[in-house]
Amino acid sequence: MAGIYIHIPFCKQACFYCDFHFSTSLKKKEQMIFALIKELEIRKNEFKTKEVATIYFGGGTPSILTVTEIKRLIAAVYDNYKVVANPEITLEANPDDLSEEIIVAFSKSPINRLSIGVQSFFEKDLKLMNRAHNATEAKNCLSLASRYFKNISIDLIYGIPDCSHQEWLINIQTALSFGVQHISSYALTVEPKTALASFIKKGIIKNVDDEKSEEQFHILLDTLEAEGFIHYELSNFGKEGFFSKNNSSYWLGKPYLGIGPSAHSFNGLERSWNVKSNAKYIAEIAANNLPSVKEVLTKTDCYNEYIMTGLRTIWGVSLEKVEQDFGFRYREYLEKEAQKYIAQELLYIENGILKATQKGKFLSDGIASNLFILN
Repeated sequence: MAGIYIHIPFCKQACFYCDFHFSTSLKKKEQMIFALIKELEIRKNEFKTKEVATIYFGGGTPSILTVTEIKRLIAAVYDNYKVVANPEITLEANPDDLSEEIIVAFSKSPINRLSIGVQSFFEKDLKLMNRAHNATEAKNCLSLASRYFKNISIDLIYGIPDCSHQEWLINIQTALSFGVQHISSYALTVEPKTALASFIKKGIIKNVDDEKSEEQFHILLDTLEAEGFIHYELSNFGKEGFFSKNNSSYWLGKPYLGIGPSAHSFNGLERSWNVKSNAKYIAEIAANNLPSVKEVLTKTDCYNEYIMTGLRTIWGVSLEKVEQDFGFRYREYLEKEAQKYIAQELLYIENGILKATQKGKFLSDGIASNLFILN
């Protein structure tokens, strides 16, 4: 099974914390849709022997496109690829784009999963992040969407300056009140060259407090697990049967095509990524060129990626798989380096699987990088 990710590089406005590739100009929207369809056609042989199980529209803001435009892109996938009978087709959407009319139209389309970028239900947080929607729109959209979609995910951000632990708990409880089956939640991160980084440097916005972020992560973990959510990946919580199939395929090392400017692809042996420029992407695709750079992964690269993704998930890192895929030397190194984290109760081994403890989950990325082999 394989997945297709389609990057829609447009947004109404720039969120202060975002470093993803997008444009706030829609002048090239029609050209971009033609280019995305053409890239799907050009690359169809890469999945000649594979079935597509997931189609994911990310961005940017995919909900900035019309329902007709999204359906054109889905039709292009079906025209060029083998698609399973009931694929998971996800649309990332912002609350301000989801009127009842649009929600109904999407519910009648092949889209069967919505990922809604709420981030916070507090007006002050949304203004600090420069989100395009307000708290009322977020609540109204969730109320409507829950009537027409059975599979909804909400994005929430923790560690926002001046968001107290009590307010963070209210955010979580508000999300739960709409009966959603999946929550993706991320720590507010200060990325270089973003507006947020500039405002913090100038003292306009308070800096992110890592200790506070970790405390709010554990509030999230405790609250959602008490409500029957499974913490199946560092940033993702789902009810049984509602894990994101698209995202799970990334963490389990399954192949995927990334379509569109800045999109990444993986085939098990190579990674590739498209140019981060709408104009260059459109021009190259029009000339029948793939505007991408490839990286052939070494055995050590594959080992490091398996450690990074495995420790983030409930599936953990199989010591047997490490030995089978990479050799005894890799397993021996991993077990030796993991001992100090096991002693600190940040990692544990159960039935030959290395996993992060509750205490170690928030730190899993840093721990994983310390278990890498560098050569």
